[in-house]
Amino acid sequence: MNNTIRITAISFLTYFVLSAMLAPIGIISGPMAEHFNQSVSDITRQFAWLTGGNLVGAVIALFIFDYFGLKTLFAIIYGAIALALFSFRIVEDLDTAQYILGIVGLGSGVGLAGAAVTIARTYSEATRTSMLVITDGCFSIAGFVTSWTAAFLVARDMGWSLTYQLSGLFAASIFVLGISSSFPAVEQDQGTESTEPWPLAVWLCVASLFLYTLGQYSMLFWLPNYAITQLDAPEVQAGALVGQFWLGMFLSQIFVAWWVMKIGVRRLVQIAALTTLLFSIPLWLHRDIDGLTILALIWGFANLSLLKATLSLATELVSVPTARLVSLLLLGATVGTAVSPVVTSQVVDWTSNHTVLMFGSGCYLVLVVLLSSALRMSSRQQ
Repeated sequence: MNNTIRITAISFLTYFVLSAMLAPIGIISGPMAEHFNQSVSDITRQFAWLTGGNLVGAVIALFIFDYFGLKTLFAIIYGAIALALFSFRIVEDLDTAQYILGIVGLGSGVGLAGAAVTIARTYSEATRTSMLVITDGCFSIAGFVTSWTAAFLVARDMGWSLTYQLSGLFAASIFVLGISSSFPAVEQDQGTESTEPWPLAVWLCVASLFLYTLGQYSMLFWLPNYAITQLDAPEVQAGALVGQFWLGMFLSQIFVAWWVMKIGVRRLVQIAALTTLLFSIPLWLHRDIDGLTILALIWGFANLSLLKATLSLATELVSVPTARLVSLLLLGATVGTAVSPVVTSQVVDWTSNHTVLMFGSGCYLVLVVLLSSALRMSSRQQ
């Protein structure tokens, strides 16, 4: 296996690990609530340790690459994540579980930025978008696999944490590959980064990435619970909704990796923003679980790799896509993920698990406005 393949595989696996932590939340929150004698809303809030840690890691990523190389960071971070996930086997109290989630989130925040920087520095602009889309494909396939795995394990009373323990194997794989690979140098960015301010369109992309993940997890955290409580769906079928979404995402990312080279990233962003909004609406209008299973798959496909398309668009708005810029863009998405457990739980407490799905579509509506503005601004600047 040559070095480029190894570091590309590492970049893909970092997204797999974080998705494997986030995707099962809506499925395992019920069994966790029973295990720890808490409400589902209270348990969902505890995942703020994971998403909050991810946020802190994304902030650290804004400057840590100025001082440490990618190889050192990948080895240390994913060695620690693997040990943390394996330790779930012996953890029985909620406080310790929170700390483990925080460690995994912190490491993943830095790791995802490192993966995006690795892709941006390894591949040319012509292929960069496709490679970034494939990282999303790994995120999606992990969501599909771990959602179905979690639903299978929960239905057979095999415990809420076993899915996370299995995810530790992928973190260990990153550690092994990392110590045997060479990575692009990024430490010199500190002395070469342009002093020219980033255009407003870049900042609109950052805000759009925040709204994208907040809207997405508003849906994914609560769609299974909504199906169980409002539609009387069985747990396995309700949990499968999350897996259907990630399967649709994965299929669309295979398609988009080719399609973006035909239509360009700007056109892709325009289309994907609209389809993400429009196909989220039937999820809270349709009242039949069988139909909802199909709609979740279609919604996943309709996302059309919007997150990575937006990130790629922003990197094309500057002359050099520095590590700090890539980290800032990922920070926008990470903030949305980080606040989603607390924000969505509060929305549910104030209203219902149906209203929080509508809230997700509202996030997408604002996203469409921001990205449309960013595209108009960037067109005038060209």
